[in-house]
Amino acid sequence: MVTRRDFLQYTAIAGAALSASAGYLGNATRALAQQKITQDDLLKFDAKGKVTLLHITDVHAQLKPVYFRPPDTNIGVGAFEGIPPHLVGETFLSHFGIDKGSPLAYAHTMVDYVDLARTYGKLGGLDRTATIIKAIRADRGDDSVLLLDGGDTWQGSYTSLKTNGQDMVDCMKLLKPDAMVGHWEFTFGQDRVEEIIDDMGYPFLASNIFDTEWDEPVFEHTAFYEKGGSKIAVIGQAMPYTPIANPRWMIPNWSFGIRPEVIQENVDAARTAGADVVVLLSHNGFDVDQKLATVVSGIDVILTGHTHDAVPKAIEIGSTLVLSSGSHGKYLGRVDLDVQGGKVVDFSSYLIPIFSDVIKPDAEMSAKIDEVRAPYEAECNRIIGKTEGLLYRRGNFNGTWDDLICEGLIEERDAEISLSPGFRWGTTLLPGQDITIDDLYNQTSMNYPSVYRLEFSGAQLKEILEDVCDNLFNKDPFFQQGGDMVRVGGMGYTCAPANEIGNRISNMTLLKTGELLEASRNYVVAGWASVNEGVEGPAIYDLMEDYITKKQIINMPKNESVTVAG
Repeated sequence: MVTRRDFLQYTAIAGAALSASAGYLGNATRALAQQKITQDDLLKFDAKGKVTLLHITDVHAQLKPVYFRPPDTNIGVGAFEGIPPHLVGETFLSHFGIDKGSPLAYAHTMVDYVDLARTYGKLGGLDRTATIIKAIRADRGDDSVLLLDGGDTWQGSYTSLKTNGQDMVDCMKLLKPDAMVGHWEFTFGQDRVEEIIDDMGYPFLASNIFDTEWDEPVFEHTAFYEKGGSKIAVIGQAMPYTPIANPRWMIPNWSFGIRPEVIQENVDAARTAGADVVVLLSHNGFDVDQKLATVVSGIDVILTGHTHDAVPKAIEIGSTLVLSSGSHGKYLGRVDLDVQGGKVVDFSSYLIPIFSDVIKPDAEMSAKIDEVRAPYEAECNRIIGKTEGLLYRRGNFNGTWDDLICEGLIEERDAEISLSPGFRWGTTLLPGQDITIDDLYNQTSMNYPSVYRLEFSGAQLKEILEDVCDNLFNKDPFFQQGGDMVRVGGMGYTCAPANEIGNRISNMTLLKTGELLEASRNYVVAGWASVNEGVEGPAIYDLMEDYITKKQIINMPKNESVTVAG
């Protein structure tokens, strides 16, 4: 019998020594005709020097392999329009020289997603990632490899919610990271964060978090390592807008911010201390770090996260390399550095896709995953419905998972309009798949899940949409907070991303009547994940479990209620 592993093949770019025939791969027969892929193929790399940086980021508590459809819309504005990471679909494939229908096309774009997902299978799984990490360490030597965790690791699943993040902490320990930074970690609250940090056994770095009373650093900002005969400084950067994007009341004693001047001071101090290589392990987001590379001198490599962007190789900005390693465990980023005379003189980089059907699971990690999930496995696998269409989240505007949530909010809370946050975390279900509790919590797992039902005027709704839109499309990346546009149910609108704040949102229409919203009229609105303390209402995962269970069969129509102009 031919298995998926028998016919998986791999397309090379940017120094990966593989080749594949071009053309559309529409079915398994076509795939069998193409070059097969093996675990050894995934590990092939144009090694340079004696320093290897490995980067994993934005796992969002996904221990198991997942489907994750890449975005169909990723709009860049100003200087960042039309350049990575703001390329999708066939434009992305053309820019990076990736063949349509290839495994890399599947890993990086939404083109022919369902067909290719059925062909190539899921990506990720921490036990597969462990296998690749161990193989690279064995090849390069432990004294040459740094493994760095870019944060958003502990949150995003049923088991992470029920264990207060402990499932991820226990599993990540087996990977033996050298350092990590954070964002959604802070939504477990200050006490829990400090408890985990005291126990995890490696540095939690944050150069940009200060105590609100004394204005002193809360965490270590820099860690030093000797790797490959070179002194490496790793400076940490937490998500700078955490108290705005997430509840401030969960971390009331800490202040955040980009603080480029503090980063520069830490870079200079690292160089003074003899660092040959300076790495910024960042959760700023790709565009923020692209700008940061132009205003802070002396950083050799920025390993960035938060915006979930995946680029096949590092981008050079002046003398700084910037690599974003995707999300949900789909990839492992690798950067090799040749360091001579205290300077980086050459490099190679690649984003390794973790094809779960190709990579042999690491036995130690598999056992630990089974152990931490065992008390919850039956509940995680409980089926509550089935989807007839593709359920996905990513994209600057509504995805079908969010359309379903918005629909459930309106019906279950008897509202006219619904709002759902533009989160970028959340996995994908293919047409015909069952919907389990695990799947539902992958979209909704959080510590402030209450669903509100309030009245907002038309003017207030426009102000909300304009504010979120500016967070996403401000031409200055230092004012972008990441995430996607707030998802809207029961209402349509037009968005002009290139305009200035106050002039991006227009034609706000109540879908049930077709009438434009009135600025002075109040509308009943249901939503969730408010950053305000003391919000009353059912938890979003409970509400949606009830809704999906009642519907049983989910088939979300194409959402054409949002028009993008310009």
